[in-house]
Amino acid sequence: MEYKDTLNLPKTDFPMRANLPNREPEILKYWEDINLYETVQKSREGKEKFILHDGPPYANGDIHMGTALNKVLKDIVVKYKTMKGFDSPFVPGWDTHGLPIEHQIIKTKKINRHEVGDLEFRQECKNYALKYVDIQREQFKRLGVRGDWSNPYLTLKPAFEGKQVEVFGEMAKRGYIYKGLKPVYWCTSCETALAEAEVEYGDRKSPSIFVKFPIIDDRGILGQEDKNYIIIWTTTP
Repeated sequence: MEYKDTLNLPKTDFPMRANLPNREPEILKYWEDINLYETVQKSREGKEKFILHDGPPYANGDIHMGTALNKVLKDIVVKYKTMKGFDSPFVPGWDTHGLPIEHQIIKTKKINRHEVGDLEFRQECKNYALKYVDIQREQFKRLGVRGDWSNPYLTLKPAFEGKQVEVFGEMAKRGYIYKGLKPVYWCTSCETALAEAEVEYGDRKSPSIFVKFPIIDDRGILGQEDKNYIIIWTTTP
């Protein structure tokens, strides 16, 4: 008799080795074969809804750590809510407009923006964006993110653009849209307005200081007899 047979050890069908390069694709294929997303959604029909909108990544290249983390965190929340009994659909989306995609076309295709027509340039951008929608879709699926991957929303779809016009019209009817003057960041090379987040300034060294401000009256919150301070840090003393 083997000594190990005399011990009350747990038994499992899990293999000793993970063999993840082979095992993970097998699991993903199994999920697709059983239509896991559709099956789960059908089991939650009529339940209270939980909607997590997928703020879309740009379709301008492979996914990176930021986009991967973003999607995985959303996947965790949606799956948690599903396990809690909510009807939690997840419709992934992609932002297929904007400078990041145009820059990639100019860079990869060696296109002079002023030597091609608007329609030709937009078609090149569309083809590029759709290419990376497909690439990123497979990369997100490879991470195990569950969602309605067959029916994503894309900002270049006419139905999506039409809905934007409809919402803008409704805002105008309610008086939220007005014409006025406002300073706007402008890129002379791209010939377009820029969001504040897109504006970068050259790195420079500048002095910074820490300042402590005494707390005159803590209203008993801190409950200490000694003086207390609030510390602030600033580059503009």
